Amino acid sequence: MRRQIETGIFLMVFMLFTGSVLKAQSVEDGKAFIYYERYKSAKDILQKALAANPANEEATYWLGQAEIGLEEVKAAKTLYLAKLAAAPNSPLVLAGLGHIDLIEGRKQDARNRFETAISLSQGKSIAVLNAVGMPNASLDIKAGDPVYAVEKLKQATQIKKFRDPDVWVNLGDAYRRLGDGGNAVLSYQAALAIDPKYARAAYRIGRVYQTQGVSQEPIYMNYYNEAIAKDPKYAPVYGTLFQYYYTTDVPRSAEYLDKWLNNSDDDPKACSYRASLKYAQGLFAEAINKAEQCIASATEEPYINLYKIKAFAYNRLNDTANAKTSFEEYFKRQNPDKIEGGDYSAYAALLLKFPGNEQRVGQLVEKAVELDSVESNKVSYLKSLAAAYEGQKKYKESGDWYSKVLSVKSNPTNIDLYNAGYAYYRSSQYDSANKIFMQYIDKYPNDIFGYYMVANSSSVIDSTGELGLAVPYYQKVIEIGEADTTKPAAITRLVTAYKYFVGYEYNVKKDQAAALVYVNKGLALQPDDAQLLSFKEIISKNDPKSSASAQKKGAK
Repeated sequence: MRRQIETGIFLMVFMLFTGSVLKAQSVEDGKAFIYYERYKSAKDILQKALAANPANEEATYWLGQAEIGLEEVKAAKTLYLAKLAAAPNSPLVLAGLGHIDLIEGRKQDARNRFETAISLSQGKSIAVLNAVGMPNASLDIKAGDPVYAVEKLKQATQIKKFRDPDVWVNLGDAYRRLGDGGNAVLSYQAALAIDPKYARAAYRIGRVYQTQGVSQEPIYMNYYNEAIAKDPKYAPVYGTLFQYYYTTDVPRSAEYLDKWLNNSDDDPKACSYRASLKYAQGLFAEAINKAEQCIASATEEPYINLYKIKAFAYNRLNDTANAKTSFEEYFKRQNPDKIEGGDYSAYAALLLKFPGNEQRVGQLVEKAVELDSVESNKVSYLKSLAAAYEGQKKYKESGDWYSKVLSVKSNPTNIDLYNAGYAYYRSSQYDSANKIFMQYIDKYPNDIFGYYMVANSSSVIDSTGELGLAVPYYQKVIEIGEADTTKPAAITRLVTAYKYFVGYEYNVKKDQAAALVYVNKGLALQPDDAQLLSFKEIISKNDPKSSASAQKKGAK
């Protein structure tokens, strides 16, 4: 009997022990799926773990994180609030609810919850400090405070027996959000020092270098390939490569899309990616049909980006009415924090085709510029609207938007200056044109074009030539042009300058001989120029030293 009791006790203890191990493993498995951004799989496992042990704080927290990954913020909030109602002093769940507060823009509420969570755990819980730092470091949560994230994540790394690569990666994200690429890379490398197979860290290093422009392509592609080599199941890198080749190499983009979807959960997003690829292939009607199929087959709320795909596809088909309707449906459904600068820019260009929306269009493009952190994207939005106005021959408005490029771009090119200045010139805004072309001269002092345009504008402003506003600039045109007449447009610009001085010398300076010198210079370059030939005839007739003039006086 005693042996039976002992055996029973042993079996009970064994079952409790193995049961707790299985539960712990299920939470770890759920966390692993979150690492791979397979939130649906994570949710399924974590729900089971929580059902087995409703008091499991860690399972509650990570289930909420899976819900957030699935964009089910309301479900995560409900979960966390229910847990706190039963256990108000749960620090990890408090940190999770602070995460929700940040998503919903309540910065102070979030900070209060974070500080309470840290206090309850006495500042010694790596998991809690990481749960506080991660949402504050996230590039996707505008209300986050990356400085605060750095402070708390660094605090986590100082705790005894710290060995968590995830904390280092989140710290790298915080530095990246602060624009400190150097410390971001060092943090990601620290994660790899703990776990050399931690693909997420190598991937994040690649993302740092990618934001520095195409010149860094060999470096960031090397890190993306390294991430794949470390863990071929790490889906996010395939998603980035799908997007990277989306506009430049559609077959390669499709290859990475397949790898992305094969290593991801089957969720409503997958259907939208297929529709998106149709768009990238230029099959706009098929993209629309696919998007509509995805919307019709959705068992729950359709994936919101499907309306965006339809909007862009209709726009490319010049179906402005349906494009406008689809854009409006997308904006109505989408969380404002998830609307990208390019969405606002494209909608603005479309709205410009509907008269009376000019003010709204300007606001949308300004919003696009404000939202985007990449200079080339900001420039693209501004140029897009400027070009749209140019296409409508509204050159003054075009110049206004092209000139905004100059304030956004760290190093404007001659083309940037030309676009703004010439648009103002075409709209007869000569003072504005001159301001731009004076910048052109300052930046390109050996280029004839800046002097030429200032001279042309000044000659219109000072139409009689009495003030001589254009004189120094046309003189510079002649100096540069005569030094090398083989340069493009040099002859045309020289002849224009000579013609100006013909009139200036003849009418203002009353020096017919000097005027004739410029006539002859022009005819040497363009012997058949009718205007120069006419100038020569007029000057010769009125020159007191010429035979034609003497004969005229004799006849009187």
